Amino acid sequence: MLVSATEMMNKARDGHYAVGQFNINNLEWTKSILLTAQELQSPVILGVSEGAGKYMCGYTTIVGMVKGMINELGITVPVALHLDHGSYEGAKKCIEAGFSSIMFDGSHYPIDENIAKTKELVELAHSKGISVEAEVGAIGGEEDGVIGKGECADPKECKMIADLGVDILAAGIGNIHGVYPANWEGLSFETLAAVKEAVGDMPLVLHGGTGIPDDQITKAISLGVAKINVNTECQLVFAEATRKYIEAGKDQQGKGFDPRKLLAPGAEAIKAKVKEKMELFGSVGKA
Repeated sequence: MLVSATEMMNKARDGHYAVGQFNINNLEWTKSILLTAQELQSPVILGVSEGAGKYMCGYTTIVGMVKGMINELGITVPVALHLDHGSYEGAKKCIEAGFSSIMFDGSHYPIDENIAKTKELVELAHSKGISVEAEVGAIGGEEDGVIGKGECADPKECKMIADLGVDILAAGIGNIHGVYPANWEGLSFETLAAVKEAVGDMPLVLHGGTGIPDDQITKAISLGVAKINVNTECQLVFAEATRKYIEAGKDQQGKGFDPRKLLAPGAEAIKAKVKEKMELFGSVGKA
């Protein structure tokens, strides 16, 4: 059964830990993440970008796959299926398809338009028991062709968006998607503290969890971050494990590779990475 992210976010905020959002890109990734969450008794959020949604044959297909896996694998921990960096149109489609959580990324709109669209989506999502994440201040790096420079959010704008009734808020604090450059200056904890003061009990989100030093992760959690997104690290370990398997020349048998065996090392690498992150975030045993 899919659940909204609201309750798990509030518990994480109060318990001073963070729930991991791990983006899914295919069946193997989804299965690995769900099995690891069940093993560790950790709540988990499955993130889906609009690009991944198209790749996996649409949002209805993804909902069916995830619900089927939860049933067949006997998953009992809380699982939210979440649209990541969704457009206005994409958010509406995911609400209709049966997602349990959405993120509307209106950060590229003028603040007045961001507010208007966010308010409409909050009313629609909440009428169906779906949680809503909003963003203020563009997250740096590139995701599905959207490029940001790692802006620091204005705490006043964060308060304006939080007051619309969103359940979770992603505030830019110098974080970026993808691999962090060598000259990255680190997270702006001054901004994070100011945002937290402005929005009160609102659970906060840290995007771009790949490559942030562990001590900065734990400090961000102590300052109100209740959800941390991880994607690039999973992509890297999956690709590396698959590459090694191919280069080793295993399982050819003169007939080509068995796709199930070909993807197995990558799936195991995903499990290990998700476990590592859940332990760092402190969500183990919190289901």
